[in-house]
Amino acid sequence: MRASTASRKIKSNIKLKQTLAFDAQAFLDSAGMSRKVKEFKRAETIYAQGEAASSIMYLQSGGVKLTVVNEVGKEAVVAILGPGDFFGEGCLAGQPVRMGTATAVTPATVLVIERNEMFKVLHAEHDLSDLFIKFMLARNIRIEADLVDQLFNSSEKRLARTLLLLARYGKQDQPHGVLPKMSQETLAEMIGTTRSRVNFFMNKFRKLGFIKYNGGLQINTSLLNVILHE
Repeated sequence: MRASTASRKIKSNIKLKQTLAFDAQAFLDSAGMSRKVKEFKRAETIYAQGEAASSIMYLQSGGVKLTVVNEVGKEAVVAILGPGDFFGEGCLAGQPVRMGTATAVTPATVLVIERNEMFKVLHAEHDLSDLFIKFMLARNIRIEADLVDQLFNSSEKRLARTLLLLARYGKQDQPHGVLPKMSQETLAEMIGTTRSRVNFFMNKFRKLGFIKYNGGLQINTSLLNVILHE
């Protein structure tokens, strides 16, 4: 009888642990004691270059651009982020201040996680640490690809690649195809060319059926032909 009771308790404890299992995505989708969900309007600054770095951000929805200004005041767009991306992670590596500025390019929902909270959860929960490591590796691969793209590809190919990346092309777990509203000036900054060149290529892509304007900028996967064509 005692053995049977002990067995039931063990099974009950196992079920309880399964019920209370850590859900990485649920953690990133909700607020808590040391994390807050914040809403940002289009063009609103999330954090500015030079500010104290005490938290890491997770983009739940919308788009964010990361920019850097050099000592003579020249600004460069270094990344455009979409849902599921982390940013501001430099605080985890000991950066005391923000190395760049994060700005919402569309209405955005951001989970702000305090640095100490992120450290604690990364150490305690393997699911979240695996997700974060996967993101950082993907970010490094993207940076390398961006550098190769900038060095060897024409501005037309760079624009096509950027549009496909912004449309989340190739990410099965993310909706893609329609871009949030974004100025041609921003696109020009991202690929290192002029607004007039971006305008020329966008009109060309539209005439070829690679893109179309229908309540937003819709990207056809056939735009990939621009990148593959020699």
